[in-house]
Parts: sequence; C-alpha cells; structure tokens
Amino acid sequence: MEALSEWLASPMIGDFIRGHSFAWPIAEMFHYLGMALLLGTVGFFDLRVLGVGKGISMGSLSKFVPLGVLGFAINIITGLMFVTGNPLGKPLDYLTNLAFQLKMLLIVLAGLNLLLFYVTGVARNVEGMPADADAPAVAKVMAGLSLVFWVGVIYFGRMIMYNGTLLYSLGR
Repeated sequence: MEALSEWLASPMIGDFIRGHSFAWPIAEMFHYLGMALLLGTVGFFDLRVLGVGKGISMGSLSKFVPLGVLGFAINIITGLMFVTGNPLGKPLDYLTNLAFQLKMLLIVLAGLNLLLFYVTGVARNVEGMPADADAPAVAKVMAGLSLVFWVGVIYFGRMIMYNGTLLYSLGR
C-alpha cells in the first residue's frame, strides 16, 4: 500500500491541485458530471430491467452505454486527481480511509456484476426483449444489485470526509 501511495503522490498532479485553488472545484464539477453520465445511463437501464418504463426497448437504451463508459472514465481521472492532490495529507490517507475502501470495494463489485451480466449471456437476452416484456429474474437480481452498488459508491464517496464519524458509528 505504501508503494501505491508513493506512486499516487506524483508531484506533477498533486502540486498542481494544491497550488491552484480552481483545480479542486473544477475536478469536483467533472466528477459529478461523470457520475451523472454513469448513473444516468446505468441507473435507467437497471430500472428498465426492473420493470420501470416498459414502453422503452432495451436495445434503444443500450445505445447510451458509451455515455456511461465516458462518465466512468471521467470519474477515474478526477478520482485520481483527488487522491494525488489531497490537500489535507498524503494519498495514503485516502487509501487507509474505511469509507474510501468500501467505495472501491463497491466499484469492484459493480464491475464484476457487469462482467457477469455480459459473460453469462443475460445481456443478450435482455437487449433482445420487446419493449413491453419483463426481464428474466436473474437480470432483475443483477439490476437490483447494480443499483445498490452504485448508490453505495455515492454514499461512501460522500462519507470519505467523515471517516472518523463512520468508524464511530460502526462501533470502533
């Protein structure tokens, strides 16, 4: 973890973020934009799988997936900027933060859920559904998990700055 922390402590990015008062708020704006693109597309797709908006075909919703991927890429870039430019400490302070660790765990779980969605063929079945059809039960479970994971990512992302409060609330 120490080696990762040193790599993230890149003076070029970190010094830029800490040295320019406009950098952090602009990165925040892009992080929220990325989140909106990601969760707007993934969230609506998941809700449709769960039965909301039955008049919309899954194939037409699939066309918006590249926007979700763009949003995720924006969030990776801005997230790295936050870790490397931590104004209150070093990158290791983020990496040892329980809320940050839970956020990263949920991102990994969401990624694994997405991988299973495509590898198992559930995606093919869902995308070929007529607009008024119900998704298979396995697809609904995956969509529900996806929503839980992404809402958790947002929650724990906000809790990063309250890590001490989070620890006390968990009884530590």
